[in-house]
Parts: sequence; C-alpha cells; structure tokens
Amino acid sequence: MARTEYFDDPEAPEPNSLVVAASAVVTNTGGEVLLQRRRDSGLWALPGGGMEMTDSLPGAAVREVKEETGLDVEITGLVGTYTDPRHVIAYSDGEVRRQFNICFTARITGGSLAISDESTDLRFVSPAEFDALPMHHTQRLRLAHYLRHREHYAPPYLG
Repeated sequence: MARTEYFDDPEAPEPNSLVVAASAVVTNTGGEVLLQRRRDSGLWALPGGGMEMTDSLPGAAVREVKEETGLDVEITGLVGTYTDPRHVIAYSDGEVRRQFNICFTARITGGSLAISDESTDLRFVSPAEFDALPMHHTQRLRLAHYLRHREHYAPPYLG
C-alpha cells in the first residue's frame, strides 16, 4: 500500500481517521540513530507505528521497533509529542490519517537487526548524515528535537 505525507499543504485530502502512534529514536553505542527506509514511501524514518488496543504508548514503541527492525529495546525517555493537524498521511486504500505520535528514546537490549516487510533498508546513521537522506519534514523535526534534548537537556517537545 502506498503512502503520501502532506504538511501544511492546501491540496492535502481531508483526514477520515485519527491514529495514536509511537516512534522511537534508537541509538547504538556510537550515538548513531537507527533509521528505516519505508517501503510504502521510499523515505527514511524512525521506526514506529499505530498503537493497538492492548498496548501502552511505550509498549507500542517497543513492539513497533521489534516488528520493523528485529531489535529489542527499552524506553529511556521522551523526545516529544507530535499532534500538528497540518500533518496528514494518505494511503492508497483511501484512509487519510491525522496522526498523534509520541516519540521516545530507546536503548537496544537484544535481538538482531532484520528488515521487515515494511522497509527496504535499515541503517544506523550519524546525525551529520541526516540532511543527505530523503526524509519527511516531520521525521526531521523529531530528530532535531532529539539532538537538542541530547545536547542541551531541553524539555520534551510538546506540539
């Protein structure tokens, strides 16, 4: 299923669903961030996805990281909340989603890196490489907030 993301675009379709989602900034011991190249858009993104009825928000992030990357993680902190109504995601099946995303930080506790059916590539990326990767604005925003928090002990982003 194809996916198109819109941000502050007057041509974006009207949302017909609201989805609670969680994502995670997973880092290795060298400070690189795990990113996946999404199969549905071809863009690089943090691992994450929709919360299920049996999940907590941190539990959703842990489950999604495992499903999408093969890694077991433990939540270590909060990057921020992302609820901007100008961010709309349209899927080829007709769903047009407004997303409520909570982005966490996480550390690896086990597992083995493995590409899932949701991605075409997985990489640990140094912050200096972020700008060179095709990525949606909202993913760049989360990474910028993570870096600001990491470097200056800033409070989580609430928006």
